[in-house]
Amino acid sequence: MKLAATPLSIKIMPNAPSPDLTGPLVVSLAYDGLCTFEFGVAYEIFGLPRPEMGETWYRFAVSGIEPGPFRAAGGLSVSVGHGLDILQAADLIVVPGWRAIDAPVPAPLIAALRAAHHRGARIMSLCSGVAVLAAAGLLAGLRATTHWRYVRPIADRYPDITLDADVLYIDQGSVLTAAGSAAGIDLCLHVVRGDFGAEAANSVARRLVVPPHREGGQAQFIEGPVLQEREGARFGPLLEWMRARLHEDQPIRLLADRAGMSMRTFQRRFEASTGLTPGEWLIGERLRAARDMLERKLSAPLEDIAAASGFGSLATMRHHFRTRLGVSPSAYRQRFACGE
Repeated sequence: MKLAATPLSIKIMPNAPSPDLTGPLVVSLAYDGLCTFEFGVAYEIFGLPRPEMGETWYRFAVSGIEPGPFRAAGGLSVSVGHGLDILQAADLIVVPGWRAIDAPVPAPLIAALRAAHHRGARIMSLCSGVAVLAAAGLLAGLRATTHWRYVRPIADRYPDITLDADVLYIDQGSVLTAAGSAAGIDLCLHVVRGDFGAEAANSVARRLVVPPHREGGQAQFIEGPVLQEREGARFGPLLEWMRARLHEDQPIRLLADRAGMSMRTFQRRFEASTGLTPGEWLIGERLRAARDMLERKLSAPLEDIAAASGFGSLATMRHHFRTRLGVSPSAYRQRFACGE
């Protein structure tokens, strides 16, 4: 017997911020065609009850941009308790992936987002949600990112936006953008880290069973050849070996010998596997190690951290922190250190 498909109706809860919490109010948008994965990311990180975080943790609410109920991805029917009015009180507004990269954005939503931005609220887009921020004019003259498939359509339509397809997220202070859907997790954890510190972000990441921060960008996810099984078996142990020796010099010839390849073949296959050259991969891992030490070893001199993470000198570490993260090592420590 063939069963007819039946839409699943869901009433999103909580529809009002928890009265027991006093932290920043995060409001996620909901709309017809709602992207449920990105919405789920926002709720999981900002809306899920976390009593261990205390009463200053985020409050969470949902704003329907038009009268519902809405049809959401996956055959869901969604009803929401608030309209655009709640954006007037929001500290952070999350725009999940938009219903289509070229779908028009309603004028009332544009007006509400502009008003919220003008009074100082942060506005964040996940994946194709960048289309909403662009239509509202909030990204004019700024760097932004989105899923690599949408970079060209957005760039063609909004030439005053500098699109970067090689990052997972970009934080411009009051406006934040994430690349693909899963990169929304990275951006949300980044916000937690800035608001509540590294320990809180690490705690949320452990609950999600994801890394607290990832290096690299989207290059490794853009369509490319799948490695042969024997090459993956070579690179897995090699990458662990490299991570364990970040403080040592790792010339290409040494790495190629350990992988049992010629230098040319090694470089080609390493980049196909990771999306990065060996040198870029090492910089990313050294940054990860340095960040971890800066967050946890408050009394360690910066010179010692530079040496232990493999940068060799403080000047080199400063250069890569400023180039990749936009901050100095000392500023990073001041912002994210969680104590020893």
